[in-house]
Amino acid sequence: MYTDKICPRPDMPQRARALPRPLVFTNGVFDLLHLGHVECLEAAQQQGASLVVGINTDRSVQMLAKGPGRPLNPEAERAALIAALECVSLVVLFDEKTPLALIEALRPDIYVKGGDYHESTLQEARLMEQWGGITAILDYLPGHSTTALIRRAHHIQTMGIST
Repeated sequence: MYTDKICPRPDMPQRARALPRPLVFTNGVFDLLHLGHVECLEAAQQQGASLVVGINTDRSVQMLAKGPGRPLNPEAERAALIAALECVSLVVLFDEKTPLALIEALRPDIYVKGGDYHESTLQEARLMEQWGGITAILDYLPGHSTTALIRRAHHIQTMGIST
């Protein structure tokens, strides 16, 4: 069952060691799952043999100040949706603002982020270099973001359009 891929954080190092290498790691909020997320996760998995996804807890999302009412979906639901994707090997929640401690514990071979990030500004990229890991920045899929979806839904609501 896909929920078996959701891993309690204390169990993550042991469960990750059992996965085929090279091990790929990515992270995000994944509040409203959309095509940009799926494309990024599929492309991330193609970088190696296994994909571990770190998901910000609700508390962590609030620290990121993503906007009022965020996250829209609770962490357990976001984790379940990501775990249901075939390309994902393991899902783990993290409570910090960044996944640095999670990456340190996991020590993936490859760290992947979407094209809306730049390697030079990622602390995670510098951490990966410490053990010879690499950071890969994927192409950005324009027009696909949770913020854009929320804005579009708000616009539709204010226009009085029913769906």
